[in-house]
Amino acid sequence: MSITKDAELLGMKQISEVVGETLRLMREYAKPGMSAQELDDFGGQILNGYGAKSAPKLTYGFPGWTCISINNEIAHGIPSAGKILQEGDLVNIDVSAEMNGYWSDNGDSFVLGRDLNKHQHLVDTSKRILQKALNNIKGGVRIAEIGRLIETEAKRSGYRVIKNLTGHGIGRSLHEEPHDIANYYDRFNYTRFKKNSVVAVETFISTRTRYAHTMPDGWTLASRDGSFVAQHEHTIVVTDGKPIVLTAGNGIF
Repeated sequence: MSITKDAELLGMKQISEVVGETLRLMREYAKPGMSAQELDDFGGQILNGYGAKSAPKLTYGFPGWTCISINNEIAHGIPSAGKILQEGDLVNIDVSAEMNGYWSDNGDSFVLGRDLNKHQHLVDTSKRILQKALNNIKGGVRIAEIGRLIETEAKRSGYRVIKNLTGHGIGRSLHEEPHDIANYYDRFNYTRFKKNSVVAVETFISTRTRYAHTMPDGWTLASRDGSFVAQHEHTIVVTDGKPIVLTAGNGIF
């Protein structure tokens, strides 16, 4: 969507604060031995308390309030009762929701407890790259150039990027134009960021694989080769200068 009046900006700020706070509180609540379903139910209670509706549940009938992916799962992980969080796990929580006709999306990968499996460098790299990408987004910048930045920074740090998952426009629905804010340079994508538009920008930084594959449950996207992927995501308003980071309340930076 494009912000054309103060009421629209207020609506986007309100739902973004809700999803940002939900993500932050879920990250703080997560403990070893807890099931993903317990963590998800906690997040669902927060969303419901604000009168917000889970975006994946509302849009796709997803079996959870939020997406919780662990270790080799990359995205859209089902928060099941049998999925038990362990010390040192690489955990990703993706919270998106709708409230009063406005939609917002954010995500965070983090190491649960002690860094037993040496994932912290991957997590820190993903955060740093997202922050650098956001600092370079403004009206008129070609989307492909932000993809080039993300991929270049990942390579410099010894990582790769996932090529079949992208950021996207958002605002009046979960996924809007532009649909392909990729993590690599797509020379055929001539689309440029537009001032006052709302987009969800996300990194997918990988230890090895370049593609996420759908698992037999029909929802979970994971690596086939044992790779690990860190994802971080903010919903922003594009301006002539630094963007307005609507979901800054999630505290990932």
